Amino acid sequence: MKKSLSKSAIWTSILSAVVLLVAVFPAHAAIDGVTGTAFNLTARAGYISTGEGGSYLMWGYANGAGTMQFPGPTLIVNQGDVVTVNLGNELTVPVSIVFPGQSAVAAGGTPGLLTREAPAAGTVSYTFTASQPGTYTYYSGTNPELQIEMGLVGALIVRPGTNPATQAYNHADSQFDHEYLFLISEMDPRIHDLVAAGNMDLVDNTTYWPVYWFLNGRTAPDTMSGSHVSWLPTQPYNCMPMMHPGEKILLRMVGAGRDLHPYHTHGNHHRVIARDGRLLSSGAGADLGELAFTTTVIPGSTADAIFTWNGEKLGWDMYGHAPGDPLQPGEYAPDHGKPLPVTLPSQLDVTNGQFYSGSPFLGTLGSLPPGEGGFNPNGGFMFMWHSHSEKEIVNNDIFPGGMLTMMIVEAPGVTLVNP
Repeated sequence: MKKSLSKSAIWTSILSAVVLLVAVFPAHAAIDGVTGTAFNLTARAGYISTGEGGSYLMWGYANGAGTMQFPGPTLIVNQGDVVTVNLGNELTVPVSIVFPGQSAVAAGGTPGLLTREAPAAGTVSYTFTASQPGTYTYYSGTNPELQIEMGLVGALIVRPGTNPATQAYNHADSQFDHEYLFLISEMDPRIHDLVAAGNMDLVDNTTYWPVYWFLNGRTAPDTMSGSHVSWLPTQPYNCMPMMHPGEKILLRMVGAGRDLHPYHTHGNHHRVIARDGRLLSSGAGADLGELAFTTTVIPGSTADAIFTWNGEKLGWDMYGHAPGDPLQPGEYAPDHGKPLPVTLPSQLDVTNGQFYSGSPFLGTLGSLPPGEGGFNPNGGFMFMWHSHSEKEIVNNDIFPGGMLTMMIVEAPGVTLVNP
């Protein structure tokens, strides 16, 4: 049975998720996944939840004997590794995996349209050399118009030979402080209901009409809950980027559905440095990179982008410094000591919202009006990151939801939490 929540209840859930996340154990932001050179995946069925209370049958890749998950485990390997992926199949139909961007993939199994397959109750193994660093996807090559929709999709990350912990490619233009995965997809629940009822043959792709949009297999506000939370057992990956001023975030964007999605970063432009695992280069770093405030993520394709923020061109000092105060790490020096350029006539004329810290300055807490604020314990700056197609920030027509999350800029000295 599906249920709906009121707008106010969903916003309360979003705000609560943010507060819970900033209260968990601290750790350096890194992409969640499984590492190694040999992976055992199992195709099996399970259910996912959507942010407004829906529940839908999915097919997903599980990590070995683990729970089916959507998306499948993020596979993280090193450049030059010989990678083996063993796929077992617990579904009643054949399944497979294709690895776009990887050449000379060898496989056993039985012949299929796009690749070798694992029959029902069968297995297949794939082997390839991860020769090029970058962000890639993997997904079923068997009846993909249905099986990708049902959830048989995941991300593959190949780390470079040079500075693999802080670079996406073998060049300093790809350097980052924190990295986050944005695996973007959509869902038509009618298809999942038909499959659940045993009417797979009645699926009509000419009437495809998605009403859910996902970041890493979750809809908002669940995107901002912690990773591996108990109430989302089949949706382990969250999506909530965090940074300090002046640091660089690497966005690894993966088009895991069938539609184009314009992904928008509030707060600043980002620079797209690579597509489909290849640096945008004429031979001198990411010199062909594209500066954008919205990047269209293409189905089956990937894009890597660098985002940074230091308060540049705000026109005022985001810390509220006096001119003689020392600079903070990452501070935009030309605005150091400049006063806030507006005078608010009265606190009664302002709606501050629950993210208000009591102060307009980064890392500063102040007095809060009754009923306002309380959801920003470190005095961070928060920017909504979301699809720029407005219909994609709902859950089955209920706003807010869908392809939406928050990015938090924390003051220097505040420990960023595990994503």
